[in-house]
Amino acid sequence: MILLSVAGAAAVLAAVTGYSVRKLSQDGKPMSQHPSAKEQSESKKVGLVINPSKSGADEARDAVAHVCAEAGLEEPLVFETTPENAGQEAAQNALDAGCDTIIAAGGDGTIRAVAEVLEGTETTLGLLPLGAGNLLARNVEVPLDDLHTAALVAVRGMVRRIDVGHMKLKLLDGSSADHAFLVIAGVGTDADLFDDTDEELKSKVGWLAYSEAGLRQLPGRRKKVEIKLSNDDAWQTRKVRSVLFANCGKLQGVDFVPDAKIDDGVLDAVVLSPRSAAGWGWILLKTAFRSRNKIPVMSFYQSTDISLRCVEPMNTQIDGDPTGQVNELQVSVNPSSLRIRTP
Repeated sequence: MILLSVAGAAAVLAAVTGYSVRKLSQDGKPMSQHPSAKEQSESKKVGLVINPSKSGADEARDAVAHVCAEAGLEEPLVFETTPENAGQEAAQNALDAGCDTIIAAGGDGTIRAVAEVLEGTETTLGLLPLGAGNLLARNVEVPLDDLHTAALVAVRGMVRRIDVGHMKLKLLDGSSADHAFLVIAGVGTDADLFDDTDEELKSKVGWLAYSEAGLRQLPGRRKKVEIKLSNDDAWQTRKVRSVLFANCGKLQGVDFVPDAKIDDGVLDAVVLSPRSAAGWGWILLKTAFRSRNKIPVMSFYQSTDISLRCVEPMNTQIDGDPTGQVNELQVSVNPSSLRIRTP
């Protein structure tokens, strides 16, 4: 979503500029796992973790209550997020109350916060997408424009197990942080863009606000990083604009990382190294036309673990939320660790 906005602006200049890139020398793939089969599992006690600041929050409450009543279940327990806590505390309260299905109603941040608590448990996550991006909902095909149907899926849908990504950061102040992500994390230009997006504009026009920030980030320069995949013996130095780590690859309906599967037990690393606007244009064309041909400005690698060191500080993001500047980071995947309801 974000990188396509940047690429769209770059395409305008593609005819008059040049490009070059170096890519990782190894691209061996680890053994991916077969996805687990969907299963039918009835909800017994439903908890609703809801972000009350989101448009449609009241309708979401009503929709879940209606579906629970139709299913002969008791009224759902409702837990609200706060500005100080994105949903982890509310999800833990729902878990402690004995809820076996916990529905996250909000944006990607709310959904990720609830997922962090449910990861590794037998409690199932339901989705009620109320945000601008709704990245996970799009990837698992939960309806975005029909709250009643989405609530029906969240309470009574099929259960599947999906992977959860983790990004461990070494921040500039010397502290460390460990963040879970469900869709895509990144370091570099994509994170600069998220960090630079006008929140007021985003509240008015949704994900299109990223285009404005993308135009300002477009002229940047490549930065030197050292990368090591789980199947590499040594670090490799590259100049990049962004390195992304995809658990699944659909962004705003476009398969940006076509081989990324949410339940294959591996992550797909995407190295973007355009030197100029033409490189961004090339990325746009490859993505728009779903080309399977390799291009030097956009390389894909599968790995279970990825380590990255920055020669100079770089911004990071998880599922669209800025997570600060780092000197180094490690990314890994926890296979089949989250139960989720889907159509």
